[in-house]
Amino acid sequence: MKLVAGLGNPGPRYADTRHNVGTRVVEAFGARCGAVFDRRFESRFADACFEGERVGLLIPETFMNASGRAVAAAVGALEPEALLVVLDDIDLPLGRLRLRPGGSDGGQRGLRDVMAHLAGEVPRLRFGVGRPPLSVAPLDYVLARFEAAEEQVVRASTARAVDAVGVFLRAGLAPAMTWANAAVEVSATPASGERQGG
Repeated sequence: MKLVAGLGNPGPRYADTRHNVGTRVVEAFGARCGAVFDRRFESRFADACFEGERVGLLIPETFMNASGRAVAAAVGALEPEALLVVLDDIDLPLGRLRLRPGGSDGGQRGLRDVMAHLAGEVPRLRFGVGRPPLSVAPLDYVLARFEAAEEQVVRASTARAVDAVGVFLRAGLAPAMTWANAAVEVSATPASGERQGG
């Protein structure tokens, strides 16, 4: 079994926030597979089937900063042959994807906790949510919902991220990196009646 974990915060308060795009991607992948989630490993978990192969889909409900506890519990119980963590990244432009085999946590505390619990490299698919304005604290920014004009980019990039997860499961990390990291233009078009600039 391979395991895909989407990081975020539990509950409707956080469902559509920037910090929950990892959850959003795994939910969308689960919908594509017809997965049914139950509660295991302090998470929503689905033992799904993708192209005839088993895949575990994990959405921790421990809150972002304690994601490692849930991911480590699933890894310990399932002993997956491969793990992919999906998460938000404020250092990437909105909708940009970046898949890496390891590296630093980049200040993302959920990933930091996963790395601390697993004590090793963790392949991760980062989903860009853009930088906050100077007047907005990063924490407030990631815990806020996307603007209406951003949603079309988020939906398109979620579909691309779901495809990237599929390539990872089907072909492995290197082909998935080539596919996900390819430059794709992402831009938010202002909603009708809105103007750019000031």
